[in-house]
Amino acid sequence: MLRALIERGVVPDLVVGTSVGAINGAAVASAPTLAMIERLAATWSDIERSDVFAGSILGRLATLARTRTHLHGNDALRATLTEALPIALIEDLPVHFECVAASIEGASEHWFSSGALVDAVLASAAVPGILPPVEVGGEHFIDGGIVNSIPVDRAVQLGATRIFVMHVGRLDQPLEPPRWPWEVALVAFEIARRHRFLGDLASLPGSLDVHVLPTGQPEPPKYNDLSALRYRVSENAGESIDRAHTASLAYLDEHGL
Repeated sequence: MLRALIERGVVPDLVVGTSVGAINGAAVASAPTLAMIERLAATWSDIERSDVFAGSILGRLATLARTRTHLHGNDALRATLTEALPIALIEDLPVHFECVAASIEGASEHWFSSGALVDAVLASAAVPGILPPVEVGGEHFIDGGIVNSIPVDRAVQLGATRIFVMHVGRLDQPLEPPRWPWEVALVAFEIARRHRFLGDLASLPGSLDVHVLPTGQPEPPKYNDLSALRYRVSENAGESIDRAHTASLAYLDEHGL
């Protein structure tokens, strides 16, 4: 999606991101160029072959037994982000960037608009149970998707008049009642995030120009498939990127963008 936009000369004045979107958003806010998009795609492909989320099932269970809260540490991910993101401070980025995380102590969404970029992105992407909470300024944060999965409202608050939504693709998958214990939380989370997003869309001013870009996936990932929660890129990551690129170019053509 990012590649299609940049190719058409659609360069952002503002980027807001949540979770994995914070990682991608920080990259494009660092340098909204095709070279950065290619580097970002390569980084995700490299993550699959790196030790960021490596380890056997027994190793992950050992980490869980030791920490009691998560399967992976975030040292390797921090190192990867530090190498991939060339600018250290959010306020020094050439494009206005903000990302959201969920504050544990505050029980609320927290927007990072200044300070250490990697700390903010790690906090926004700290999926509960997978990665540890991230402490920033004496406060602990977990994945921003818990409180604001697709933050169109924040973009409007910051003055956006045209918004391109780049999502992960489960929005079109119909919800079904849970069948197994682990699906209860997944279904509850999906209801909450979709309700928030659809409510935010419905409340946007009519004068706003909003585009929800297509993923190009033949079938959206299932919301109740535990494999969708793995912090791993599939072996077909390149194909997924190409499908989204083709579909997004077609969308932009259709809308004269």
